[in-house]
Amino acid sequence: MKILNLYAGIGGNRKLWANNHEITAIEINSEIANIYRDLFPQDKVIVADAHQYLLEHFFEYDFIWSSPPCQTHSSFRQNICVRFRGTKPEYPDMRLYQEIIFLQNNFKGKWLVENVRPYYKPLIMPTIELQRHLFWSNFEIKHADFKKEKIRTFQIKDLEEIHGFKLSGYNLPNKRQVLRNCVLPELGSHILNFI
Repeated sequence: MKILNLYAGIGGNRKLWANNHEITAIEINSEIANIYRDLFPQDKVIVADAHQYLLEHFFEYDFIWSSPPCQTHSSFRQNICVRFRGTKPEYPDMRLYQEIIFLQNNFKGKWLVENVRPYYKPLIMPTIELQRHLFWSNFEIKHADFKKEKIRTFQIKDLEEIHGFKLSGYNLPNKRQVLRNCVLPELGSHILNFI
């Protein structure tokens, strides 16, 4: 199966996928893309804007996984950082909804868009909520229980253990955030089983 993994990060969602797929990972941050490349050398990794890449290449794939930036949707950011820490409010990044609508109306294969639980009522109701994520898809995903992450309090060592990645050999400015952005590998595997 040809898979497009958008906003790939270091590949949390991809970690437990079998290597018998042809996977293209799109990540805009070259340092993070290089880590993904090290972890999954058999995948094609492209440093590019995932939103634009989707628009130009969606028809080349059988399955698309998209995880658009979640920070401006996050209930934690809005409820804790903005209210109590004085962080400046931002508009929610609407690429999330643009991609859902685009895929619903243009893509013939299977697709999934992942994001966090937002601080507002979702503008498009998700297909399912699993762990701390909302998923929009054009296929059925069955509910499953996954270990609860204390994502807000976990430190780098805890996050490395839960995701199965060691980043000690990499010089990243915010390893904790990179790891927090990962989808739990077991969750990524669970979803791919429904394709």
